[in-house]
Amino acid sequence: MYRSHNCGELRESHINEVVTLSGWVQKTRDKGFVVWIDLRDRYGITQLIFDEERTSHELLERARSLGREFVIQVKGKVIERTSKNSKIPTGNIEVLVAELNVLNSSKTPPFTIEDQTDGGEELRMKYRYLDIRRNPVKNNLIFRSKVTMEVRNYLSQQGFIEVETPYLIKSTPEGARDFVVPSRMNEGQFYALPQSPQTFKQLLMIGGMDKYFQIVKCFRDEDLRADRQPEFTQIDCEMAFVEQENILNAFEGLTRHLLKEIKGIETATFPRMTYDEAMAKYGNDKPDIRFGMEFGELNHVAQNKGFNVFNAAELVVGIAVPGAATYTRKEIDALVDWVRRPQIGAKGMVYVKCNEDGTFKSSVDKFYDQEDLANWAKATGAKAGDLICVLSGDANQTRGQLSALRMEMAERLGLRKSDEFAPLWIVDFPLLELDEETGRYHAMHHPFTSPKPGQLELLETDPGAVRANAYDLVLNGNEIGGGSIRIHDKETQSTMFKHLGFTPEEAKAQFGFLMDAFQYGAPPHGGIAFGLDRLVAILGGQETIRDFIAFPKNNSGRDVMIDAPAPIDEEQLKELNLKLDIPS
Repeated sequence: MYRSHNCGELRESHINEVVTLSGWVQKTRDKGFVVWIDLRDRYGITQLIFDEERTSHELLERARSLGREFVIQVKGKVIERTSKNSKIPTGNIEVLVAELNVLNSSKTPPFTIEDQTDGGEELRMKYRYLDIRRNPVKNNLIFRSKVTMEVRNYLSQQGFIEVETPYLIKSTPEGARDFVVPSRMNEGQFYALPQSPQTFKQLLMIGGMDKYFQIVKCFRDEDLRADRQPEFTQIDCEMAFVEQENILNAFEGLTRHLLKEIKGIETATFPRMTYDEAMAKYGNDKPDIRFGMEFGELNHVAQNKGFNVFNAAELVVGIAVPGAATYTRKEIDALVDWVRRPQIGAKGMVYVKCNEDGTFKSSVDKFYDQEDLANWAKATGAKAGDLICVLSGDANQTRGQLSALRMEMAERLGLRKSDEFAPLWIVDFPLLELDEETGRYHAMHHPFTSPKPGQLELLETDPGAVRANAYDLVLNGNEIGGGSIRIHDKETQSTMFKHLGFTPEEAKAQFGFLMDAFQYGAPPHGGIAFGLDRLVAILGGQETIRDFIAFPKNNSGRDVMIDAPAPIDEEQLKELNLKLDIPS
């Protein structure tokens, strides 16, 4: 028996018991006549003691020879600790060691296995198995497990059935790039790894499964950011005989359950906002509503006043930054430089200080009087002590730039509090979006999303005006889930494919199996998929998903621990009938 107890469970009630523990050497403290060792496992730390009075000379010397991260087993008596440590649960006791076995030695780790480590991110990713021993990473993985179990339990209790769908599927031209897998048995042909189980879950509804869910790996060969990985995990769900309201109620219930069970937070009914309203008020379709700073459109009060920058703009829009009227000119100039960065792309910024005495001071006083600036304050909701920041230009670009500034100011002012949660639904998305370069429409969600009832005919006359029967769930400025009511008949699906530029032959080649299935009694159905990695990170008070993935990839999509991707053997290439022509 390697252990009778773990390293986090011994208390004063165990005093005088003989116990066996196993774990890793966290730290050794040698005072000459006495040696203390902190023994660590997943559950905690227990202090071991070896001293000259009660420990043999040989055992004391063996204790001194132990290095950090040695794996050891000890047997001894639990005794009361003389110098107690209130910072750990086992701090009132220690184990007087009588037997010591070294189960495995260890090289000196490349970084310290402590909560605050000296290892950089790339180094820790290379030795991720060591990084997992640190409490922050270990606790994140335990937290992820807890969230996942709550999801499974809740959905199971609601009558959902977990069904596994294939990983080796057919490549399709929609969405992000696929990862492809060559088939040895079928020369010159390839599987693709799924970007989502979308068509399979629709087929399960046609198959009568009624309520499906799956916690599933998905794959996208796309550019990476802090909140993206080439492989990620979805909570994938579908329901039959439902309308949008049924879906929103069901998965609002799941989210409310997670907030209560995981964070102890009770939430009321989630607010709903249309896509158009979100873009007008916040400049993006996943607004963080934990704080204000809603957009105020200023065209009607800022144009035709002699200021040509505003007169030539499609949109003049501003936000009121609370309490920022105290900013110095140097601080405001730094803000102007921030919005001019290539990542933001604004040409400049106009500001107005709302003074405590009710007067206004702006960077455009030459063109606007106090009454004009009072109108700006009214339009942006600015109060005394606030700073109005105004951008102008092309409407879509300017909204995006001001949205970035809004989030930056909220970050600087400490308004994005990780222990506050503000969920909302975004509904009524455009069904299609126009690619300016190609002039073609693309599905904003995916080609299986149905238009809002009564809008199908608009596809022929005004496709950009058609609204989708789609919805996103947003939490703290992050999209955590998205879905739609699906098309469930062949004729409507054919019409959709036509407007996406598919020929009938292309549609049949890519999705003929689904079109055929629609002819065998497909029920009305819809669903949603949550990004589990992102959901867990936000519930855990962070926004970087890598911290909650056991073995993540870096920003280049590489696993630096196992050195993947990597070349494969020439023989394997021959078996797959592949030739690589890589310039030297």
